[in-house]
Amino acid sequence: MAKFGLSQSVRRVEDPRLLTGRGRYTDDIAMEGEAVGVVLRSPHAHAKITSLDTSAAKAVPGVLAVITGADLQAAGLGEVPCVIPLKNKDGTPRANTPRLALATDTVRHVGDPVAFIVAESAQAARDGAEAVMVDYEVLPAATDLATAWEAGQPQVWEGAASNVAFDWEAGDKAKTEAAFARAAHVTRLTVVNNRVVVASMETRAAVAAWEGDKLTLHTNTQGSWLVKNLLAGNVFKIPPENVRVITPDVGGGFGMKLYLYAEHVLVAFAAKQVGRPVKWTSERSEAFQSDTHGRDNITLGELATDADGKFLALRTRNYANMGAYLSTFAPFIPTGAGTKVLASVYGFEAIYANVIGVLTNTVPVDAYRGAGRPESNYLVERLIDAAARELKIDRIELRRRNMVTQAAMPFVSAMGQRYDSGDFLQLMDSALAKIDWAGFPARRAEAEKQGKRRGIGLAYYLEATGGGPTENAKVVFAEDGYVDVYVGTQSTGQGHETAYAMLTQHELGVPLEKIRVKQGDSETLPEGGGTGGARSLYSEGQAILVTTASVIEKGKQAAAEHLETSVADIEFTPAAGRFDVAGTDKGVGILELAAIQRKRVAAGQSTLLLDAMETAKIEAHTFPNGCHVAEVEVDPETGIVSVPRYIVVDDVGHALNPLIVRGQVHGGVAQGLGQALHERTAYDNGSGQLLSASFMDYALPRADDLPDIDVDLIEVTCETNPLGVKGAGEAGAVGSPPAAMNALVDALTPVGITHMDMPATPETVWKAIQAAKAA
Repeated sequence: MAKFGLSQSVRRVEDPRLLTGRGRYTDDIAMEGEAVGVVLRSPHAHAKITSLDTSAAKAVPGVLAVITGADLQAAGLGEVPCVIPLKNKDGTPRANTPRLALATDTVRHVGDPVAFIVAESAQAARDGAEAVMVDYEVLPAATDLATAWEAGQPQVWEGAASNVAFDWEAGDKAKTEAAFARAAHVTRLTVVNNRVVVASMETRAAVAAWEGDKLTLHTNTQGSWLVKNLLAGNVFKIPPENVRVITPDVGGGFGMKLYLYAEHVLVAFAAKQVGRPVKWTSERSEAFQSDTHGRDNITLGELATDADGKFLALRTRNYANMGAYLSTFAPFIPTGAGTKVLASVYGFEAIYANVIGVLTNTVPVDAYRGAGRPESNYLVERLIDAAARELKIDRIELRRRNMVTQAAMPFVSAMGQRYDSGDFLQLMDSALAKIDWAGFPARRAEAEKQGKRRGIGLAYYLEATGGGPTENAKVVFAEDGYVDVYVGTQSTGQGHETAYAMLTQHELGVPLEKIRVKQGDSETLPEGGGTGGARSLYSEGQAILVTTASVIEKGKQAAAEHLETSVADIEFTPAAGRFDVAGTDKGVGILELAAIQRKRVAAGQSTLLLDAMETAKIEAHTFPNGCHVAEVEVDPETGIVSVPRYIVVDDVGHALNPLIVRGQVHGGVAQGLGQALHERTAYDNGSGQLLSASFMDYALPRADDLPDIDVDLIEVTCETNPLGVKGAGEAGAVGSPPAAMNALVDALTPVGITHMDMPATPETVWKAIQAAKAA
């Protein structure tokens, strides 16, 4: 019987199943009579559809149906919605980008869905797609974020003048302007947060079937309930109980699998049309052109300081690429999500942020690991290093002068966020000691002997977790002796099954191997918040706590009946998983008691089962934070940047399972270093073609591109939830880009380079070095 306490590095219970091929992913699902769907996509970034002839495609052997946007309109289907009702700074609503699952008259990015071909086999569906005859009138395209909002650029949408979807503001503008007016120094820096392709290991997929008026959709999401509610309410306009969404195992999400996509609508509509299940699975090249992308901001930051280097105010203007359509949460990412952490761990007096959402003829952009917070942290940490150079103040000392102290907690930031806990100075000092910051000059000198330029960079990040105001859980004592824990979040590889089982074991005393975590079926709970914003443990964890507490209260009543005593005399010992009569040796184990109660119910007796379902109110979000330090080496002859050392000191609150936390940080750092040094999403400015549309042209980091990532955890308990946790899923991706880029600039400053944008590929670094030599 496995018994583990909290805070132990327990190996993930789901891994043996996943590593031995016993996982069940969406594409593994095979239904009787299943047909296959293929999406015909636009080859143009911007064009009018002048004619669409499907007759030849319908005659292809094996083709069952060819569906167009006109078919969706005729059936009265609604749009794939953006659910964020943002207002501009003048009070007017944001622009709208109405989107059916298939384009009707205009396509707005390469990969825009035009038709859906359903056939007996994938090959027949592809043959049918090739037989669809579409004539296009190609239009000028706007693909460059830097210029798309300027006068004279092609219009993506007629209703969005200058391609601006919204012009939003937050913070105290008047107080910020006053602080800048009395500043002794102002540092200005413009940074590019490059667009990234999410590239999850498992591509998106969906299979739909109808039974009468009831739709069942199997698909790889980050939360079944959002997809269910949008499909039912916005698209098909049917009662929500007529839609069931089941999410099986998911191979990576990173925000991209949160949303309702056109393909969800298409398989569901097609299944109704052909009267049999329909499956669609994305190919990798298709994923590059149809999955939401991440980041893609150009941001001007201005930092006002007094004569002593104290931060007075921060002013930002961020141009955020939305792509061709506003995705499910897209307007929220650079606005409400991103700006809340602009103050980071520093004591700014005032902050003003202006965010301009720009429409372009590119793939839509939405949340990607960190969702706005990495972009804000990147700006602030790059800006601080630039200010330190201008002020001739040591970059560590400048941060030290301006960090909020632990004694100031709870602290309300200049963006109105209440930090309940944090010891930022301790974490930074621990990171400096761990990397041996003081000993770096010797390492730099040694690198110079080898012809390399070595740099060291630090970034302190602050995250703000997200998610809904409630979460649900259900505990069921099953007939086979197991305890089933139903949750409203969705693991996409994070280790939820282990963490939730550990928590359930801790509360109920049930052996770990007797606990099964059930997720992904929208019919098991009335609602679920899904996974995103590093919310799962602090939200679902609270739901499990209130649900297990309900189980224990029911258990006390049942135990009192079974042991023939009063409820007041019953005590529950979680470590033993046992109800006892106080002061006696009489007692019963929780699993035995649950079995007894089930038998009584089966025998027709009126008695109380131990099963429970509860809803937790999530009163406050959390603020994970930490310090990243990177050392890089640059080969001046090739421009190749390597990362020989990387350390992280994190405060994620109480680490329920430190092994899983470190794994999450490792993955996040890998993605952050990928963005900083490798991943370039390139569009041709003339044609709007995605030039980096495969792994031949899009460079994900490989194992030998990454260093050993050394992670220390310093627990500063969160005060706003009973578990004391803060969230860890996004932290690695937040701190790593600025740490790496600050290190790179430090390496190149001796040759006259004081700024580099991401991605710092060998080509861009080499060119910068050559330009500096020629200057």
